[in-house]
Amino acid sequence: MEKITAPMIRARKGGEKITMLTAYDFPFAQIMDAAGIDIILVGDSVGNAVLGYPNTLPVTVEEMIHHTGAVTRGARRALVVIDMPFMSYQESIEQARKNAGRMIKESGAETVKIEGGRKMRDVIRAIVDIDIPVMAHIGLTPQSVNAMGGYKVQGKGSAEEMLIEDAKAVEEAGAFSVVLEGIPRGLAKRITEMLSIPTIGIGAGPDCGGQVLVVHDLLGLFGQFRPKFVKTYVHLREEIEKGVKEYIEEVRSGAFPDDAHSFH
Repeated sequence: MEKITAPMIRARKGGEKITMLTAYDFPFAQIMDAAGIDIILVGDSVGNAVLGYPNTLPVTVEEMIHHTGAVTRGARRALVVIDMPFMSYQESIEQARKNAGRMIKESGAETVKIEGGRKMRDVIRAIVDIDIPVMAHIGLTPQSVNAMGGYKVQGKGSAEEMLIEDAKAVEEAGAFSVVLEGIPRGLAKRITEMLSIPTIGIGAGPDCGGQVLVVHDLLGLFGQFRPKFVKTYVHLREEIEKGVKEYIEEVRSGAFPDDAHSFH
């Protein structure tokens, strides 16, 4: 069982599609790893998906390290990527390097992910220069939700060329791959063909070099609402609710525990 590395992912450009999912704990990491996922992203989406925050902005470096440590203990084959949370890299190059190094050292992840294009060029380069691989993230960047005025599709009209410049900037800075989120399919195809590094899409159409989803969306754990780009493969929320209701009924009726579930 060969461990997947950042150089291996970069070498997949133009080859087999890259698969990536989020995970935030040990059991999910084990399941995904056994299933053969290429990359496990411990996203700052942990804020929405697990911690109950309204968005990703409150997530801290300590929370990211905590959840990523659980994931790295469960993932033997998959490449583990840790998100650098809001304001952990925006203040200065020194801050970015220090936090990136700490997050890799204390969590066991192999790479970090950073949101932003041209504005983050120097930050990405500085982190790559201390031998920490960086996955870039452009387009709809959730840490910029307030500046964007909500979760809106990016790169439309005159903004298309700006997003292309963002893609070129992160490639030149040394990112080994780039997430394209919430952009038109045609633009994602254009960027994918233009770059020498793989693109991984989420809400960016089928022409990217790979795809990523939040696992809670894939498993139907968020209820009825889901973004347009999400495909739900199994509706676990309904099954979990059903199981919990059956448990409640059996406890109240005395059916559980029965003799078979008791010690003698």
